[in-house]
Amino acid sequence: MSGCNKVAEAGRRFFLGRGALAAAGAAAVAAAPAAPARAAPALAQVTYPRAKLANIRDLKPNEPLDIAYPDADSPGVLLKLGTRVEGGVGPDGDVVAYSTLCPHKGYPMFYRTDDRTLNCPGHYSRFDCEKGGLQIWGHATQNLAQYRLQVDGNGDIQAEGVDELIYGRHSNVLG
Repeated sequence: MSGCNKVAEAGRRFFLGRGALAAAGAAAVAAAPAAPARAAPALAQVTYPRAKLANIRDLKPNEPLDIAYPDADSPGVLLKLGTRVEGGVGPDGDVVAYSTLCPHKGYPMFYRTDDRTLNCPGHYSRFDCEKGGLQIWGHATQNLAQYRLQVDGNGDIQAEGVDELIYGRHSNVLG
């Protein structure tokens, strides 16, 4: 047998031997009893306080009203946008509220009336208030935390929860 054929035959034997070994290992794994299924960890359930933020009469279209929710260490803004939006409440479906702490590094953000965005002066992230706090630019890696709102029969705007993580909190659990 020439040298080349010896190498090819040795390669074939190595391949077939290793293939048989792999097949035997796979068969043993398939025959082994299944490991008990692990339950998925439960998501933390947070109970937010119900808090009055303002009354519909207090709001003017496209003029932000400073608020704090779910506690005094969490600044936010309440907006009457003047057009029905996703997540909007009130008779016109145009009232929304957001955290004003940038989800990237926690810089306090400001509202621009011309394009209805919340903007971070730190690293220039921008969030669309007409689209549920959707990030439209910048370094942030998540959308803006939007407050869940309800309006009662007297026009009082109540906050009931938050849909995203508020900057600086590992969970939105209140201490």
